[in-house]
Amino acid sequence: MFQEYSFTVAERFLHYVQIDTQSDPENMAFPSSEKQKDLSKILVSELQQIGLSDAQIDENGYVYATISSNTDKKVPVICFCSHVDTAPDCSGSNVKPIVHRHFTGEDIVLPDDNTQIIRVKDYPYLKQHIGKDIITASGLTLLGADDKSGVAIIVDMANFLIAHPEIKHGDIKILFTPDEETGRGTEKVDLKKVGADFGYTLDGGECGTFEDETFSADAAKIIVNGVIAHPGYAKGKLVNAIKIAGEILDALPKNEFSPETTEKREGFVHPVRVSGIAEKAIIDFIVRDFVTDNLAKHEERLQNIAEEIASKYKGVTIDFEVKEQYRNMKDILVKYPKIAEYAKIAYEKAGLSLRNEPIRGGTDGSRLSYMGLPCPNIFTGMQAIHSKHEWIGVDDMEKAVEVLVRLVQIWEEKS
Repeated sequence: MFQEYSFTVAERFLHYVQIDTQSDPENMAFPSSEKQKDLSKILVSELQQIGLSDAQIDENGYVYATISSNTDKKVPVICFCSHVDTAPDCSGSNVKPIVHRHFTGEDIVLPDDNTQIIRVKDYPYLKQHIGKDIITASGLTLLGADDKSGVAIIVDMANFLIAHPEIKHGDIKILFTPDEETGRGTEKVDLKKVGADFGYTLDGGECGTFEDETFSADAAKIIVNGVIAHPGYAKGKLVNAIKIAGEILDALPKNEFSPETTEKREGFVHPVRVSGIAEKAIIDFIVRDFVTDNLAKHEERLQNIAEEIASKYKGVTIDFEVKEQYRNMKDILVKYPKIAEYAKIAYEKAGLSLRNEPIRGGTDGSRLSYMGLPCPNIFTGMQAIHSKHEWIGVDDMEKAVEVLVRLVQIWEEKS
């Protein structure tokens, strides 16, 4: 069945990545960039052409669609979700995707900037793609596999199921979100419109990986209130808040407590933005840990560092603010073991051995799980995301399509 099918996932992906959908973390509008809707409108049209007549985009840029049940059984409604936006970390304008046919195993020099070299020693997963097709950008931009690969996989799954009505399944919901990269991807989602019991995001990495655990995440803000005076008459009076902010950053631990010094299940605190004037300076942080209770410990340590620095300067005060971002979805997903159990069977039927790994980050699934839609993460194949070295294997995307088809079959069979 799959051997005879002409997958459309790579063709769709090559089209999608050329549409600039970069989100803007500085813009509090929703979506944060209107250009995200450019892709969403195309997706609605493609889904309608496939046969999903209810495909629609709402005013916030969300795409909703349904693959209707073709079984007499009562089957839980499953949602597949991916995000259309690309990360603000690296340019997403004028992406020029390149298909490297039958990858030879040699380092790849990207043509538009010869200093950008995708080296096999840096990305050993490339060795598993020798003789296969991979896709990169040209050296000036990210590729956009995060998460347009997930989008393309879901659309091709829909195409496959409509073309193969003999495959029995329940109602399947499709959800494409904006602004995942700004952390706001589920902010205005209508879960009643989605109408699903369980979900899976398509936003993972290596083929065969399955992720049902994420960081728990907070945002922290240190506000340094300095003492202002006219600089011409400032002796003994002025205390510059910008300089205090610099001291706080310099006082952060150098060998731990940061993303550049941690791995696996270790948490971290990471400064992401500094702004201000002599009177007041602001440092924004993200705080991450797999154990939710550890967030408060990290934040207390950070606050103590800031207040210790400030205490050396007369008149300087510190305001410390914390805002919840998302929580470890594992705490929800353990209550619904069938979600992972059926995924494992689907992977095995597709010839894969499921590798369960925690995400050192978050997905839309983190928040969706806490909003009432339990939602782990399935692989797409994307690698070196948010960078000019981003690449993806065509075989990985096609295998993900197969996993989704088998997964909806299993939900129907087990019902």
